Amino acid sequence: MTAEPLVEQAAVDEALPAGQPVEQARAECALLARPPAATARTAEPDTAVLPPVRHWPALDLTGVDFDPVLADLMEEGPVTRIELPNGEGWAWLVTRMRDVRTVANDPRFSREAVMDRQVTRLAPHFIPSRGAVGFLDPPDHTRLRRAVAPAFTARGVERVRESARRMLDELVDALEAAGPPADLTAAVLSPFPIAVICELMGVPPADREAMHTWTQLILSSAHGADVSERAKEEMGAYFTELIDARADSTGEDVASLLGAAVGCGEMSVAEAVGLAVLLQIGGEAVTNNSGQMFYILLTRPELADRLRADPAIRPRAIDELLRYIPHRNAVGLSRIALEDVEIEGVRIRAGDAVYVSYLAANRDPEVFADPERIDFSRSPNPHVAFGFGPHYCPGGQLARMESQLLVDALLDRLPALRLAVPPDQVPFRKGALIRGPEALPVTW
Repeated sequence: MTAEPLVEQAAVDEALPAGQPVEQARAECALLARPPAATARTAEPDTAVLPPVRHWPALDLTGVDFDPVLADLMEEGPVTRIELPNGEGWAWLVTRMRDVRTVANDPRFSREAVMDRQVTRLAPHFIPSRGAVGFLDPPDHTRLRRAVAPAFTARGVERVRESARRMLDELVDALEAAGPPADLTAAVLSPFPIAVICELMGVPPADREAMHTWTQLILSSAHGADVSERAKEEMGAYFTELIDARADSTGEDVASLLGAAVGCGEMSVAEAVGLAVLLQIGGEAVTNNSGQMFYILLTRPELADRLRADPAIRPRAIDELLRYIPHRNAVGLSRIALEDVEIEGVRIRAGDAVYVSYLAANRDPEVFADPERIDFSRSPNPHVAFGFGPHYCPGGQLARMESQLLVDALLDRLPALRLAVPPDQVPFRKGALIRGPEALPVTW
């Protein structure tokens, strides 16, 4: 589970159509910069001159390359204007850490106000469920999050650590038994987070495959919006039954916590089911994060050697990798300014759409010295890979635990682990909101 834009947008948007080459996109970004007079907006500005609108196309980026359009926008200034491939109009983009934290944590910027707006966006389909936690503001958002918080605390995550380790050991046993070469994604990086999130959610092992199938259909545009929406409805129907069955449970799994919350009137069944679907889908985002992590470690073996030689640095190293890897394409869900707000001398008017880029904030040179370098000794490391503010990803501690178990198991048990193909032949997802390798061919 990763930063909230990944988890929450994944639940409401489908994947992208195939992107375009980076060189073409960068040229298009420059050519389509519009002067203020040609730009539509939701409200007329004061007499201030607005920055041009930069077109930000969908890109198919490989490896862990940083988005060149985002890099240009960061150079242009701390507050810029963007137009994404879908939706309507333009939106503000903030990229510096202090501004990202401000917008993400300030009640003057609302998620709920996005519901009835066709804001410019990356994905072609926008199918949010009214009342979904990703589109709620406090206090309703706080009320729903509070019900499942115990499952995602340090204690809640520790509750599943041993079972997670056992499941991972079984997967690595099977990998070793089958012998090289192998697809690390299919053999370990995909089934492991599925098993862990199902364990935390209280989903029985027999239903894991169905959960995975529904999640893939929800996140894919290959079969169209209707198929995606039907998969979400089927997962919702499953959780409706599971939560109802756990109404009198005192268990610590998420379904039991939600069942108890519904039973005592803290939330409706619809709210509980919407939250369960969101958390279940988000749990599989670890596959993409861990795929990028191991792509880095296998293409920069000196980093893997350091982690093998000094296990004590692994937690700090994983945080640095989380800061560095480009979790997603472009940006996640927008917010709407509820009143005029000034950021870095730029007036954002009431009604304007605003995006934050956590990826850009994690490369802010005012916060991270030499941000383009992976530095396992970096401390402090106040990255925002899991978001910030009320919509901070609840699964941050779970994702860290899973990443640590994966690094321990694969680096220690397979000391000769390496890519089975040249780095440029590793296939990465195309047309995806969340970045990561489709397959990771390895040998040992």
